[in-house]
Amino acid sequence: MPSPFPGMDPWLEDPQVWPEVHARFVPALGDALVTALKPRYLVRIEERVYVDREPQSMRADVALVDRRGGGHPPHAGAASTIVPVLIPTIVPEEVRERYLVILSRDEEVVTVIEVLSPTNKRPKGSDGRQEYLAKRERTLRSTAHLVEIDLLRAGERVPMARPLPPASYYVVVSRAQRRPRCEVYPIHLRDRLPPVGVPLLGDEAVEVDLQTILDTVYDRAGYDAYLDHGRPLPPPPLDPDDEAWAREVLARAQER
Repeated sequence: MPSPFPGMDPWLEDPQVWPEVHARFVPALGDALVTALKPRYLVRIEERVYVDREPQSMRADVALVDRRGGGHPPHAGAASTIVPVLIPTIVPEEVRERYLVILSRDEEVVTVIEVLSPTNKRPKGSDGRQEYLAKRERTLRSTAHLVEIDLLRAGERVPMARPLPPASYYVVVSRAQRRPRCEVYPIHLRDRLPPVGVPLLGDEAVEVDLQTILDTVYDRAGYDAYLDHGRPLPPPPLDPDDEAWAREVLARAQER
């Protein structure tokens, strides 16, 4: 069944759900591009791999503390009252992020398409943010076009020369021949995701219908039965009007 929302279902942004959504959305977008572009272009799924050392990646470790209070050492010969407690430690984890590359028939990179993940949107200085921005800068300095799809309300936005217009989600299209100017699609929670023109060689472009792709992913994954819309929304909180609207959409869907 399709999503009850006309556009992005905000419950898909849950950190426990989004990795799977990302893993399904990128290949689905790639398949749509293959259908539209073959045999003139190649479309490949590539992978960025890095080590994440952020506090979100934690496992339990053991520390020893003195629970007698006072912080004084025990008397010689006294029985030890030190007991172990569990304290989390930061364990680096390997992160794999998939993105799309459109290539010409002679395998020159024409366009890079990124679907942002939470690790890309952490505060400045974090591993995922640094890795993503370094890759982004290399693309912007190249002759390749860049398309960035941000379907997450939380986290830092991609760096721009001036603030983005207020919206819940964004698509940013940077055509190599027009830099530094970019096409920015501001998308509000109540909007359907727009068709986006993906630039190719010269002035050529191909339109991709992001909403149709998301709807296909939603239906094939069975998210209508999988998502718990009774749980609180993932952060950041919606403004009161959007929150009321979202609850009304869900109420209508449950009545059907």
